[in-house]
Amino acid sequence: MSDPCETSMAADDNQAPEDDVKERCWDQREALPGEPQCIICGRYGEYICDETDDDICSLECKRTLLSRVAKLEASSTCAQPPTVRLPAVDECYYVQDGNNVSQPQLLSNSQTELLRRKLEISVRGDRVPEPILSFGSCNLPQKLLQNLEAAGYEMPTPVQMQAIPSALIGRSMLVLAETGSGKTCSFLVPIVSYCAKVKNNPWKPLAMVLTPTRELCIQVEEQAKVLGKGLPFKTALVVGGDAMAGQVYRIQQGVSMIVGTPGRLIDLLTKHDFGLDSISILVLDEVDCMIQRGFREQVMQIFQALSQPQVLMYSATVTKEVERIAGSMVKDLTFISVGKPNNPNEAVKQLVIWVESNKKKQKLFDILTSKQHFKPPVVVFVGSRLGADLLSEAITITTGVKALSIHGEKTTKERRDILRSFLVGEVDVIVATGVLGRGVDLLSVKQVIVFDMPNSMKEYVHQIGRASRMGKEGMAMVFVNEENKKLFPELVQILKSSGAAIPRELANSRYTVHSLSAGKYQKKRKHGY
Repeated sequence: MSDPCETSMAADDNQAPEDDVKERCWDQREALPGEPQCIICGRYGEYICDETDDDICSLECKRTLLSRVAKLEASSTCAQPPTVRLPAVDECYYVQDGNNVSQPQLLSNSQTELLRRKLEISVRGDRVPEPILSFGSCNLPQKLLQNLEAAGYEMPTPVQMQAIPSALIGRSMLVLAETGSGKTCSFLVPIVSYCAKVKNNPWKPLAMVLTPTRELCIQVEEQAKVLGKGLPFKTALVVGGDAMAGQVYRIQQGVSMIVGTPGRLIDLLTKHDFGLDSISILVLDEVDCMIQRGFREQVMQIFQALSQPQVLMYSATVTKEVERIAGSMVKDLTFISVGKPNNPNEAVKQLVIWVESNKKKQKLFDILTSKQHFKPPVVVFVGSRLGADLLSEAITITTGVKALSIHGEKTTKERRDILRSFLVGEVDVIVATGVLGRGVDLLSVKQVIVFDMPNSMKEYVHQIGRASRMGKEGMAMVFVNEENKKLFPELVQILKSSGAAIPRELANSRYTVHSLSAGKYQKKRKHGY
C-alpha cells in the first residue's frame, strides 16, 4: 500500500459565494498569491474595515481587530517606565538597572502587538500568551536549555516564539508556518519540558507525535533525543519496515514519547495491549496530510482512544476544511499563523523551465553535467516509485553522477541507509517521491529539481521548500509542460508574487487564466458593514 502523501492532494476548495459578507473566518477562502490578506488570520482580505482601513476577511475578524485596537489605545494612554522599549527581533527584552541586567520582563500589550506585526505573527483565540524572545524566558529545565544551545539554537524563530509559550500553558493549537521555519522544535521543546517535569514512575507514554512518513518520524525522534539528552526522557519509534517486536519491547521498557505513523501505530495497538490513557499531548505534524484523506480515519481512531489530550497541529499548508476539522476536534483552539504560509518559502528562488515530456530526461542530464547549474547534493522529485528507480539508474549510467532512489516500497533500513549516504556526501543525487516532500530537514540541500509536477500546488510548496531550511537561500528548478495545465493559473500567480520569471509558453498558454489578478479575484471594497 502506498504512502498517502506520495499522491498529492487536490488544492481546490469549493468557494463560498462572495456576495454576502462573511460572518466567520472559516467561511472565507484562502488568499491567492498577490491578493490582500486579512490582518488577523491571513485569509482573503475581501473587505476593508472603515475604522482602521485594514484588510479583513469577515465580521469575526473585524471584531477581533477592533478589540485589539481598543486595547492598544487604552495602553497608550498609560505612562510607560523610562526603561521600556520595543526589542529588536534578534535581542531579548530586559529591564536595565545601572550596569546590572535583570531577568526578561513581560512586554506590554502595545509592544506585543508591534512585535507580532514585525514578525508577521497572526493569532486567534482567547488569552494567547505573548511571544518569547529567548528560550530562557519560559521556565524550561536548565538541561533542556543547555541542549538547545549545544544543538545550535541561539534564539527562537518567529514560530517558536509564539508556539512554545502557548503550548507550555496547555493550549491546543493549529500552527501554520512556511517550510523550514522551525516547527518541529516548537512542539518538541514543550513536550521535552513537560515530560522532564512530570514524575513518570512506572514509565508510561506522556506524548505522541504522528507524522505521514517514516522519514519524518525518524527525524522527529532523532531531534527529540538531542533535546532530551540527560533528562528523564525516553522515546519509541513506531513505523513500518522495522520489526514490530523491537518496537513493542521498547515501549514495554517505558518511554515518555511515541513517534509513529498512524497505520503502524494502530497495527501495534490492535495486536498488543497498550493503554493510551496516560497520553497528555498529541502532535499531528503535516496536519493537512494527516486529516485530509489518507490517514484521516486512522488519526481519528487514535484521537478518540485518548482522554482529551492537548492537541498540537502543524503544517505549511492548511485549507479551510482542515481548519474546520481541527476546530471540531478541540474546543478553544488557538490559531497561529507565521510569515506567508500556503506560499513558497521566499528564500527559494524558482526557475521554471518549459520542456516537453519526451525531452525532460535530456534536460535533467544537461543540468547534472553542467558545472554552472549542478549544485550537489540535489533532490529530484518524480511522480511514481517506478519512475524514481528508472530515473536514478539512468542518471548514474548516462551522466556518471551517483544517484539513488527513495520511495515507499523500500524498507525502513534501505531508506535510512540511502538518506545517510546522501547527507554525508557519498551520493550526489537522490530521486524521490513524495516521501521526502514534507517536513524532512535536508540541511545540506540547496537545490531541488521538480522533474514531475505534483498534483497540487500545496505539494509543490512543500517540495521546493526542501531547498531552504531556516531561511537559507536555495534554488528550485521546475519542469512544466501542458500535461500540468490544471496547475497553470495557480503556478503563474505564485511565480508573479515571488518575482520569478514566467516562461513564454506558460504565460501564453490557453490554459493560463489571465483574469486571476485583474478580474473576479480582485478585492471588493465593502465598507460600513
